[in-house]
Amino acid sequence: MSDRMKALADAGVSIWLDDLSRERIETGNLAELVKDRSVVGVTTNPTIFASAIAEGERYDEQVRRLVAEGRPVDEVIFELTTEDVRNACDVLAPVAESTPDDGRVSIEVEPDLANDTDATIASARKLWQAVDRPNALIKIPATLEGLPAITTAIAEGISVNVTLIFSEERYRAVMDAYLTGLEQAREAGRDLSTIRSVASFFVSRVDSEVDKRLEAVGSDVALALRGKAAVANALVAYGAFEEVTASDRWRALADAGANVQRPLWASTGVKNPDYDDTMYVTQLVAPGTVNTMPEKTLEAFADHGEVLGDVVTGRAGEGRAILERLTELGIDVDDVLLVLEQEGVAKFKGSWTDLVETVRTQMENVAG
Repeated sequence: MSDRMKALADAGVSIWLDDLSRERIETGNLAELVKDRSVVGVTTNPTIFASAIAEGERYDEQVRRLVAEGRPVDEVIFELTTEDVRNACDVLAPVAESTPDDGRVSIEVEPDLANDTDATIASARKLWQAVDRPNALIKIPATLEGLPAITTAIAEGISVNVTLIFSEERYRAVMDAYLTGLEQAREAGRDLSTIRSVASFFVSRVDSEVDKRLEAVGSDVALALRGKAAVANALVAYGAFEEVTASDRWRALADAGANVQRPLWASTGVKNPDYDDTMYVTQLVAPGTVNTMPEKTLEAFADHGEVLGDVVTGRAGEGRAILERLTELGIDVDDVLLVLEQEGVAKFKGSWTDLVETVRTQMENVAG
């Protein structure tokens, strides 16, 4: 086992892999990462599945059978992806049994539904029933239309990974949606201890957008702030988490058996090659958090990452000060975060289109 990954886990960070393929499952690679890299969870998205299906032959037999049954492309996608997630849940089941917060595998609702509450709820129910594993998480985007869907899913006992969170304001709305769902579940007599959730706060994209604007300002002061906004934004978000989990409202739910909705740092692969390739791991260590990493970041941290202890708790004020300095330089932080959410939803939908095209091509290949 990598000493660095163990040190990260010992610091209270749950290490999740942001990738999945049938090959990883069937070759034992996923099980090896659990054993050797302290990986205790998996996140997926349509881009990850498109890549896995395009590159691997292990889907061909199932695709051939589904084509023979006359299944349309959306049903083929549903069958392929839920099978992978179900099997990954089984690989991670021992983790979930020993550490119930972890051992989780996430699968996304159809991205085209990001602005349709009722359709998102229907998709979440369908995925939850099809995967049929208690250690699954259904990914629902933190769009305004996604918020009531989060509440309904939680109220019905569906565990949720809330994705595409960029701003403190939206994160607070997500936490409120989770608590409301738990309150409704409690009123319905559900066992709150069986419901789990993480809130995926996106990191690297914030620096990409802010750095571009800082470079347009061009002053030495502006350029010195490059690579600082993303972590600052995350520190502010964690401060909101600390506030909510200290509230009487949360305490009442915790006393009723509810689990905390853990902050998850997403988009932790570094986009700028000039930056330390482990910065969004090293600078976001806090107990009770999740960091979901692409394999490249995971291996970089295993090779040369540093654990400097808890560098997040109680630092919201420092994060806010950096965001205020950006504002003073003419960077509209609210606009940055709005642009990122809009782009995030567009990418979310675009990745679904890519997955549809990939699977359609596979269907044509096996049929031909």
